[in-house]
Amino acid sequence: MKKIILLFTALLFVSAVRSQTEERKWNVGLHGGLVQYNGDRGTSFYKTDQAAYAFAGISVSRYLGKHADLSLFFSRGELGFIDHSKLSTALLPNSFLVRHNTTNLVARFYLTKPEAFIRPYILVGAGLIWYESIYTLNNEHFIFSLPTAGAGLNFRLGPIVSLRLQEILLFTVADHVDDVTANNNNDMELFHSAGLTFNLGKQPDTDKDGVSDKKDKCENTPIGISVDATGCPLDKDKDGVADYLDACPDVAGLAGLKGCPDSDMDGITDKDDRCPTTFGPPSLNGCPDADKDGIADIDDKCPGTLTGYKVDGTGCTLDNDKDGIVNEEDKCPEIAGELVFKGCPDSDADGIPDNEDRCPLAKGPMNNKGCPEIAKVDVQKITVIASKIYFETNKADLKLISHSALDDLADILKRNESVNLTIEGHTDSDADDAYNMTLSQKRTESVKDYLISKGVSASRLTPIGYGETKPIATNKTAAGKAKNRRVELKTSY
Repeated sequence: MKKIILLFTALLFVSAVRSQTEERKWNVGLHGGLVQYNGDRGTSFYKTDQAAYAFAGISVSRYLGKHADLSLFFSRGELGFIDHSKLSTALLPNSFLVRHNTTNLVARFYLTKPEAFIRPYILVGAGLIWYESIYTLNNEHFIFSLPTAGAGLNFRLGPIVSLRLQEILLFTVADHVDDVTANNNNDMELFHSAGLTFNLGKQPDTDKDGVSDKKDKCENTPIGISVDATGCPLDKDKDGVADYLDACPDVAGLAGLKGCPDSDMDGITDKDDRCPTTFGPPSLNGCPDADKDGIADIDDKCPGTLTGYKVDGTGCTLDNDKDGIVNEEDKCPEIAGELVFKGCPDSDADGIPDNEDRCPLAKGPMNNKGCPEIAKVDVQKITVIASKIYFETNKADLKLISHSALDDLADILKRNESVNLTIEGHTDSDADDAYNMTLSQKRTESVKDYLISKGVSASRLTPIGYGETKPIATNKTAAGKAKNRRVELKTSY
């Protein structure tokens, strides 16, 4: 019993502690009404043939928010039931009468805002009932009511007084009051109440600035900020920016710049502006840049730089290779070159700049991209070599007899670095199309792999298999088929 009393005392203490640090929105009420019984002996809920058992109570409520509060409700009264049936006699009474005291802690949830005249609500919570040993009850009992639930209407009569009509149903966790347990129906009590409630506490001061909300013209002032009589923060320079937000509290300024002035209206406060009387961008600390090269005019040693040209820290155009041609006009900005070639060198003096010359260290004609042309004898050798490439039957493996010819081909390619080689593979019409296409591709790749193994760059070799799609003779004769099974080698620059 002591633990139960301590529990309810602790709950009340927690609410009181919160009130000392928040808005102190408390409410007390005086209530009265009737209570009815339901249990093993019968029910009197909303019936008029039962005696009216009265109760009186008080409530203490704590504001939690616009739509909720927490209420502790105490009541004292009597509860009974009168059996009017013929089964009840003096020897076998089916009636009872007890005195009970209730304590309930409930949370109320309102459907309308505090300023509304009528505020419907529902409630839910838990409580404790103390049945005294008097009348038909020989021993006192302490029983929990869990849950406690109900609903009501609150009528706002003014800022302080309200009328409250409420229905609360207590579901007890035991079956002692009627002294009957045969039907396993726990006892329930229904309270019909009406009462007046009163709001208590000081005038609210939400922002804790010492000025009540009613007089406060500047709500939500941060805690600890000095305010005037109207609750507004001090503003010494009268610029509309409170001192605690003003980065320049002694000089009138602009709200958008935290109360600091901006003489040239460039969006940079005078105290941070390198050129406070001349309009300039923030990136240059408020100084102008006439040629838009990213260097402020006061630091620019080369004013008038063309738009888009990169400059050094002094505002002068960059020339990385020091050839007298600025980077933006130099096609080879990292290598010194000639003006005629737009800043690029011509190492082999063939009239083709190195950046366009496939062979920058060997002279060659323009139509060969600056590389020496392959000798006619080498072209003829390549044609002959193509006819000496043989493969195992129905395989992509090179026959040993092909190696000598391919070695000669590798030597020719290494002597002519500018030459690229396309390896084309063809088959006759035997077997299906897909098989022949795959076989021809694999054979050209075998040739490519062999040349790579002899030191030819893979980037210069392009293997293409055509299968039986490009015959040069009829596939109806053995001789024609033999001609169609071939490898063709084509050079390009």
